[in-house]
Amino acid sequence: MEIHKIIMKYTLKQLEVFLATAQKQNITQAADALAMSQSAASSALKELEQQFDTQLFDRIGKRLKLSEHGRHIRPLAQSLLEQAHELESHLAGKTETGELKVGATLSIGNYLAVELIAEMLDQQQDLKVDLQVANTSKIAERVLNFDLDIGLVEGEVSHPQLEIIPWRSDKLVVFTTVSHPLAQKQAKQKSLSTEDLLDQPWILRESGSGTRQGFDRVMHDVLSELNIRFELQHTEAIKRAVESNLGIGCLSEITLQEAFKRKSLVPLEITDRNFSRQLYFVLHKDKYHSLALKRWMELCNDFNV
Repeated sequence: MEIHKIIMKYTLKQLEVFLATAQKQNITQAADALAMSQSAASSALKELEQQFDTQLFDRIGKRLKLSEHGRHIRPLAQSLLEQAHELESHLAGKTETGELKVGATLSIGNYLAVELIAEMLDQQQDLKVDLQVANTSKIAERVLNFDLDIGLVEGEVSHPQLEIIPWRSDKLVVFTTVSHPLAQKQAKQKSLSTEDLLDQPWILRESGSGTRQGFDRVMHDVLSELNIRFELQHTEAIKRAVESNLGIGCLSEITLQEAFKRKSLVPLEITDRNFSRQLYFVLHKDKYHSLALKRWMELCNDFNV
């Protein structure tokens, strides 16, 4: 069998500089992220472009914005570099090492992700897991920019470069205090309707969050009739505000279980509305599925709360 000698006209270090610059849009910040001098990073990027007689970035002031060619090769370079790092770990006999960058929306991040990470690290002790918590739109943006390996989100996302995979079912719950008139009414007649909610002040998540997106979808026909008193970014702040009788709220069931057990808050059953929803994995379509990423997704799918 004839053996062909392969000569690469680029180095992995050049790809690292290219990817870091694509992420930071600034050569100085890219150099800092790679613990390199600015001159060394600039030289590596310049040599990569010269070797292939191409322009990977458009220079706009101090910003370096990916050119059309740069956008095309970025996911290929990202995948190749991740495979190279994984190969290095395997060659060194360290298949359980690596880094996983996970993004999660607030409800998932605060109430599910920490337990998932603990279980993951129990299986792979040398793995480094970086968790970033933000709302759905920001998580999707970071996955698009390869800042995250995977996102766990509550809201629906649509983008041609993103892969949206159903993960697990969830339910939004309207809630209030035990002493609230609606809780008292429910105790007598067992259920409530949309009509009972129209005159109530609401304390909700902010626009851009998956929880708010789900709420708006369920209540779309009466949104203009609702009295939205506050929009808050944190679930705990919303629960405290409801406990202080400032209004009624609507959050994911997973965020309310402890409060329901303590009976500091109670669920309201709205019979004419369906508050069920889906949680999703979000990945870049060109993302390389490393062993760590595959195991993370398997763990998430097997996880019971």
